[in-house]
Amino acid sequence: MKWREFPDDVLPLWVAEMDTLLAPPVAAALSDALTLGDTGYVHVGQLAEAYAAFASQRFGWWPEPAHCLLAADVAQGLMDVLRVVTRPGDTVLIHGPTYPPFRRLIPGAGLSLRESPLARDASTGRYSLDLDRLDADLASPSVTVFVLVSPHNPTGTVFSRDELLAVASLCETHGVRLLADEIHAPLVYPSEASFVPLLGLPSAERSIAFVSATKAWNLAGLKASLIVAGPAAVEDVRAIPADASVNAGLLGVIASEAAFRSGGPWLDDLVAGLDHNRTLLDSLLAKHLPGVAYVPPAATFLAWLDCSGLGLGPDPAVRFLERGRVALSPGPDFGPMGAGFVRLNLATSPEILTEAVRRMASALD
Repeated sequence: MKWREFPDDVLPLWVAEMDTLLAPPVAAALSDALTLGDTGYVHVGQLAEAYAAFASQRFGWWPEPAHCLLAADVAQGLMDVLRVVTRPGDTVLIHGPTYPPFRRLIPGAGLSLRESPLARDASTGRYSLDLDRLDADLASPSVTVFVLVSPHNPTGTVFSRDELLAVASLCETHGVRLLADEIHAPLVYPSEASFVPLLGLPSAERSIAFVSATKAWNLAGLKASLIVAGPAAVEDVRAIPADASVNAGLLGVIASEAAFRSGGPWLDDLVAGLDHNRTLLDSLLAKHLPGVAYVPPAATFLAWLDCSGLGLGPDPAVRFLERGRVALSPGPDFGPMGAGFVRLNLATSPEILTEAVRRMASALD
């Protein structure tokens, strides 16, 4: 999809997958499965146990495997949970700018979507939680669920323990269920921040998290994720129909289990390479596109670029595609706060990244 959505002369730096080979343990596990002809219906296997061991080692948190449910992907898992914990017409609150699939899927399920904007520092361009605004938005009688994307896509913001405790406390005060998309958790840059799992906090017992190996190990086409219930949310997760798990892919489960169990060293090397690229992008933009405001992300391989100073209108991605032959994610797809922005996928080679910025600059000529 990444390389075939646009003509061959376009550099695709849009959809969130990486230009990288598979981690050797993942490739070996898939090869073994294919040699065995293991392509039948899915079973969760030891995926929950593998994730629990990974989370314990990386985040200092042990999720109870028995509290996990297999799902096809994080977005589908979220919708499965929303069907259980909401009623038609309820309002789901989410931070703006907002991950585009959530903007489509939540209203499509008969629910209202409302955005609570992140705060942006005018001098640094960095995003943070606006707890006063969030408090006011959670107080709305129609809001029954808050979806936290942590780490945040598209800004790459990593929320601190204190921030997450405040969010959990506000949700409890207002009687709002707190759900967390934590798919980018393995992709936090150690020099910038540490990831704090929501369910590791004492005030998040009623919360539910969604995790997957698909972003960190580049397995987007192999469907597998986990819905992880807090201690007081187990019955809600158990109420999800069994078909939610059947929609996952067996090869996705096999690959994800191998990634969580044996893919740590590969992941460390990957993050080091991505760290180099996010710094390289900073220098490339300073040289070729100084009018673009960029704050290197603290997590993810996604760069949120403020192009409003270039005078390209609300959707700069159009100019970069038509004149520069670079495909980027349009900022307006992320909601009103995305006007004037583009999202760039920096998980590619330094050479392609350099060529992409050169082309983007040429689009302004």
